[in-house]
Amino acid sequence: MYQQFYQHFLKANPDKQHFACHSHHYWPDVTRDATLAYWDDSARLVDDKWDLVFGDKVPAVQHHIARILKLPDAEQIVFAPNTHEFVMRILSCFDWSKALTVVTTDSEFHSFHRQINRLSELNTVNVIRVPTEPFATFPERFAAVVAAQPTDLVFFSQVFFNSGVGVKELTGLVQQLDKVTDAMIVVDGYHGFMAVPTDLSAIAQRIFYLAGSYKYAQGGEGCCFLAVPKGSEHRPVYTGWFAEFGELAKAKQGQVQYANNGYRFAGATMDCSALYRVLAVFDLYQQQSLTVEKVQSYIQSLQHSFLAILDEMQHPLLNRAHLLDKQNQQQGQFLTFRFAADDVARIAAALKQQGIITDYRGDRLRFGFALYHNAADYNLSCLKEIR
Repeated sequence: MYQQFYQHFLKANPDKQHFACHSHHYWPDVTRDATLAYWDDSARLVDDKWDLVFGDKVPAVQHHIARILKLPDAEQIVFAPNTHEFVMRILSCFDWSKALTVVTTDSEFHSFHRQINRLSELNTVNVIRVPTEPFATFPERFAAVVAAQPTDLVFFSQVFFNSGVGVKELTGLVQQLDKVTDAMIVVDGYHGFMAVPTDLSAIAQRIFYLAGSYKYAQGGEGCCFLAVPKGSEHRPVYTGWFAEFGELAKAKQGQVQYANNGYRFAGATMDCSALYRVLAVFDLYQQQSLTVEKVQSYIQSLQHSFLAILDEMQHPLLNRAHLLDKQNQQQGQFLTFRFAADDVARIAAALKQQGIITDYRGDRLRFGFALYHNAADYNLSCLKEIR
């Protein structure tokens, strides 16, 4: 149905069934033209390209993101090459020589998980990890832990990367947290952005929301963003010259100055070709009247078709009994099966030999679904050989 938009990637990967789109999503063909356009603009304008980038491309991408997430102030959106840069910039707002309490989950992506684990080796950093399972009671349990002690930073995912299960009532959870803490609240929206219909309008002034284009925005690596609450007066220690936009002409003396919008959390010079790519995807979606709601509906239809095939096969391993989520908490664009860790690696390798590309995390095997899939093309007969 939508495969015509992904011909370059599909032709480069013949005889493969790519179920790892939650890891590395295929790029639409328009992103190739966008990459070439960035090169051409760089050749034509040289140093003057920054006027085009920050005068045209950045505002255009900001407005698309604000529209999709229903954010009231597009200028509060700032860009960086990866989310780890934002994680570090957020953490640098705190004084690590003083006691710092962080409440998070046991299911955060490595950008945060690894970094906060390293910081927890400091005597002053206390990290409390709330299990996401059982999923049905996670919001209540998480809010209770935050309320149980003075907390400086709250960090959790909108959709958990290792399960595909998400916080269905994100606004409700944030509002509940707001009642019990004045801590900084950060939501990792990477597996929610462009995958799950998201309305941040009621909580935009309370949360920092970070995501990027590598997954469902389909623009590839290099374009991550952070939505910063308007009026933020945070002064990240880890800061770059982009964060001084609007202040560059002023005399450099006294206290370091920051931009009065989201760019106070900016870094420094970056490759902006990713901005061109993701902008091309946003424009394509608008041209085709593709909303996140419409995409989600199509993905869910693919998931239902996939599970129906498994039901018919009655496979001893890949079946509903091994689905991680059995209580309809699913939100992300992938299904997760749970096995023993050794079995997961073996099954993923066997699938890859048959041209079925998946990925796995620990004891979890993930099958992702995308617009470049057609349910009629699913050929899972080779699963009979996998036991």
